[in-house]
Amino acid sequence: MHLHGTAKINQNGHLEIGGKDTVELAEKYGTPLYVYDVELIRKRARAFKNTFTKLGVPAQVAYASKAFSTIAMLELIKEEGLSLDVVSGGELYTAIKADFPVEKIHFHGNNKSDEELKMALDYKIGCIVVDNFHELHTLHHLCSERDQKVNILLRVTPGIEAHTHDYILTGQEDSKFGFDLQNGQAETALIFAIESNYLNVLGLHCHIGSQIFETIGFILAARKILDKMSKWQEELNFTPSVLNLGGGFGIRYTDEDTPLDPSSYVEEMINEVKKETERLSLPMPEIWIEPGRSLVGDAGTTLYSIGSSKDVPNIRKYLAVDGGMTDNIRPALYDAKYEALLANRANEQPKEKVSIAGKCCESGDMLIWDLPLPDAGTNDILAVFCTGAYGYSMANNYNRIPRPPVVFVENEHDQLVVKRESYEDLLRLDLPFKEKTKI
Repeated sequence: MHLHGTAKINQNGHLEIGGKDTVELAEKYGTPLYVYDVELIRKRARAFKNTFTKLGVPAQVAYASKAFSTIAMLELIKEEGLSLDVVSGGELYTAIKADFPVEKIHFHGNNKSDEELKMALDYKIGCIVVDNFHELHTLHHLCSERDQKVNILLRVTPGIEAHTHDYILTGQEDSKFGFDLQNGQAETALIFAIESNYLNVLGLHCHIGSQIFETIGFILAARKILDKMSKWQEELNFTPSVLNLGGGFGIRYTDEDTPLDPSSYVEEMINEVKKETERLSLPMPEIWIEPGRSLVGDAGTTLYSIGSSKDVPNIRKYLAVDGGMTDNIRPALYDAKYEALLANRANEQPKEKVSIAGKCCESGDMLIWDLPLPDAGTNDILAVFCTGAYGYSMANNYNRIPRPPVVFVENEHDQLVVKRESYEDLLRLDLPFKEKTKI
């Protein structure tokens, strides 16, 4: 079993994270429970930042907050000196409440509403990543009404396919995101933005996918974009100061995954950009990247209590836990794979293979198939690793199940940073139907 970050098995045979016994955490806060290894998040953030510093390249490392966005998480990212990528008014509002430096906030999204754009302009955030012509024209109009100038990046699709899950490919030509680099859309958008008195084009942005284990996709994307930059410098007298190569850096969920170290991704991207800018006689741009999953994914562990079991002779044994697709929808949505162990019997050898079922009224609510475990029973604590990205952020209230709390652990201390939802919370926005109400 691969243990991540500060995770280890203590003298009691229990899983320990951040110096805290996870069995005690489960007793204190209940289950299901998200536990985050703060030291590992800090380590990853510093690995990305320090590589740019070591190589002397101006950069911004922006945490892609869609992976996991709470006030405490954004305060931690602020401590580490990162920038922030938000993709909705809600994420922007969370950043404002976390007192995140507005000049370091970048706003993404393929369908930003007028209200969201106005909110970004009200707070004077650092950059808006413009995704399409509708947004480009709307933003120009809003800024002209306010007589306000805003920094933008143009998101382009460079036609590069990353080796990843079909559902999360975003850089190929057939994508809902960005201006196509091949058919002239990107150039048309750039000309409009350059001619606007209110849009300051910092540069270009691309994102080729998620859970990527190689650098070749980033390298090919950089080459295509820099070739266009060279053309635009000559024909449009436009020289971008920023090249944002996005995120998508992979993590290890199971033995099938072979991610690179953060420094390896950064070093190869920098080397390619340096080589291509020299070849094309372009000034070296500031490089921006957007790690999300790679900062928090393997720093998160979800603790569950095991409840019922079901034996299907000669087929399989099911163990049901007190969570499931409401706190981790990725197995149902992406067929995502995870590893797990019994937190309260972490040093025991597996004796059987079981399949972990969630408690939702859905046959597809399965977390892990054919997991090797000791003889597990009611009230054993199951720890599922690498749930830090897109677990809490995609959590839902299907079957009216409350969402779990979140605890940060570091240096033998634990801190509750998100409360467990109550049944009262589920009804907070409900209104009664009255007979006299006319619909």
